[in-house]
Amino acid sequence: MSSRPPSAPPRLAGYEYEKLLGSGGFADVFLYRQARPQRRVAIKVLLSTVLDESVRHQFDSEANVMAQMSTHPSIVTIHQAEVSGDHRPYIVMEYCSRPNYGVRFRKERITVAEALRVGVQIAGAVETAHRAGILHRDIKPANILVTDYNRPALTDFGISIAAGQGEDVEDSQGMSIPWSPPEFFADPPRADVRSDVFSLAASVYSLLAGQTPFERRGQRNTATDLIQRIASEPLPPLNRPDVPPELNRALSIAMAKDPAGRYDTALAFGRALQQVELSLSLPVTQMDVLDDRGAAPAHDGEVDELTEHTRIRKVATVDPETGTSPGGRRRVDPYAGVAPALGAAPAAAGPASWSGASAPSAADASESTMLRPAGAPAGSVGRAPLASEHQEPDPERPRTPAWPFVTLAAVLVILLGVGATLGVRHFFVEEEEPPPTSPINIADDPEDPPGAPRSVELQVVAPEQEGGRTGRVKVAWELPENFAQEDHFIVQWQDLPANYDRYAVQHEVHGRNSVVIEIPPQLAERCLTVRTVNPNGQSSEAEEKCLNG
Repeated sequence: MSSRPPSAPPRLAGYEYEKLLGSGGFADVFLYRQARPQRRVAIKVLLSTVLDESVRHQFDSEANVMAQMSTHPSIVTIHQAEVSGDHRPYIVMEYCSRPNYGVRFRKERITVAEALRVGVQIAGAVETAHRAGILHRDIKPANILVTDYNRPALTDFGISIAAGQGEDVEDSQGMSIPWSPPEFFADPPRADVRSDVFSLAASVYSLLAGQTPFERRGQRNTATDLIQRIASEPLPPLNRPDVPPELNRALSIAMAKDPAGRYDTALAFGRALQQVELSLSLPVTQMDVLDDRGAAPAHDGEVDELTEHTRIRKVATVDPETGTSPGGRRRVDPYAGVAPALGAAPAAAGPASWSGASAPSAADASESTMLRPAGAPAGSVGRAPLASEHQEPDPERPRTPAWPFVTLAAVLVILLGVGATLGVRHFFVEEEEPPPTSPINIADDPEDPPGAPRSVELQVVAPEQEGGRTGRVKVAWELPENFAQEDHFIVQWQDLPANYDRYAVQHEVHGRNSVVIEIPPQLAERCLTVRTVNPNGQSSEAEEKCLNG
């Protein structure tokens, strides 16, 4: 949540304000109750102080993209987008009341089964967005919400771009460094569908590790440190005993440094996670992909105008047991150079011996899901007995039912167990001493405030013009020595006249070290400050820089 005070919730016809849900750099999210139909909704409202037209355009684009995608079961639903009476754009969204995964992965141990389920379902959402020509560019645990039906839902398409614009991503505003692929930090930065695959895999890794992929406990984890590790250091394998080698291999492929070494699509990554589910004998999660490339219906062998402008949208349910189209041949493992294939086990081992790069044959898959009685040999279930194995019961000896003996034995065992437990507790177990109490309300040692920004520079990018058009200046600085990934910056003009409220606002900057702001006009000297703020609200010393003339 942002350290700035939240804006006042707007009055919206048909909605009743309840509470603040969160704040970001340019918008606040409030909980409202809708009157008709009655339901609780989350409403994202752009700040009235945001004057940057690019931000407003980005806000409108987010509404349009999410509305286009929100029919998918794993993408947050958009209900409405409008402008309030006080001229603030807002988006009415589905309210997800459960904690998002950005909160959960830091506080609790998430099971492998849940992480795989989330990865598969969000992979279907990302694949659907890619097929519609949209790159998300900011996939991270905090952007995976949880619906009331405990289903993950992807949100925040605020910095998404068209897939064809991947070579022009200079605007890195809002980029989340810990989950970003190396190509985001290249010169020039670039992005394609494999960039989203990297971020999705990094999110799944975080759910299982309890920290971001390249975070190092006990070491510096500044933005600069993380970028250097993302670009050059290998991905540490998850060392949880319940994480199988197949999952570590799938994550290594999806997070390869070179995009050419990754899975080509989110669909392929989701299928790899499904294969891990099979190897662990877990229920296979369905991956829903909305495919709008179906053939148009023909009308009596003719194509009319309506047919030409109609597409049949179908949901393609991905089969985890095949990695190719029906009738196609299996490919040789294309990722052997990125993550070596795991050693193959005998066929009787079932799906636990999968390498994660090739699926078992139909016969193997069928054999692996049969239920056998304990001690039965493989292949003995599901077939008729051989003649040599067939035995008839002796007709002259009546069969005595076994259930009375089994019941009696069970009752005796239970009575003996209860009696032994009570005896041991009475004669041998000493009464436990109450646990020692710990003092409360003892203040923690105060943290050191964040370091101040360094080498603040001002560059006029648009000079003032006659007719009232204000100029614009780019403010840039170097990161402080102890900068952490959760810190952000506040940029603000100082000592402005009373009627300059428009220019006196604080500009919050997250994930970057520059910002373009408007220049207060008709002043002899204009000075601004830049300071660092950590999540606890502690602020550094302000670094001042003046723009003369």
